[in-house]
Amino acid sequence: MLSTDYFQNKVLLKRPYLKNEWIEYVLQNPAKVEIQAEDNRIRYWAFIKEIGKYLRVVTLTDGITVHNAFPDRDFTI
Repeated sequence: MLSTDYFQNKVLLKRPYLKNEWIEYVLQNPAKVEIQAEDNRIRYWAFIKEIGKYLRVVTLTDGITVHNAFPDRDFTI
C-alpha cells in the first residue's frame, strides 16, 4: 500500500489500531466516493465490522496513495 509521509508519521501514530487490510478493503469496496473540492483528494468510505463504524480513507489525486484514515462517526449514506 502506498502512503504519504504524513500518514506514516502522524496518522498511524495517532491511530495505531488502523489495519492495512481495512484500508485496502475501503479502497476496493467503497460505499461512497467523493472528490474534495479544495484539493481534489479522494474520500472513500466503507463499513468496518470490527470497529462498528464507517472508515474514511483519503487518498491523493492518484486514488492510490493513502494520506489519511479514520472512523467517521458522522457518516451516513
